[in-house]
Amino acid sequence: MEYYVYIIKSSSTNKYYIGCTDNKYRRVKEHNSGLSKYTKNKGPWVIVYSERFTTLVEAREREKQIKSWKKRVAIEKLIDGAFV
Repeated sequence: MEYYVYIIKSSSTNKYYIGCTDNKYRRVKEHNSGLSKYTKNKGPWVIVYSERFTTLVEAREREKQIKSWKKRVAIEKLIDGAFV
């Protein structure tokens, strides 16, 4: 099984959400359907970045690392390919 860390961006609020899943397309659909508490009523959401991992542990560690950056500029550099 594969796991993904993904970053989605809201077209309406211009905010980012970072998450982890085994199916990024299904998960974005859930975000856009209002099934996620944080992203509910803040969409539409689109995937702007993702990374693939072979274990859930690796994906969760990477998710935690990206979320720890806090600064929007660091996340945008990752999305633009400045970090990898």
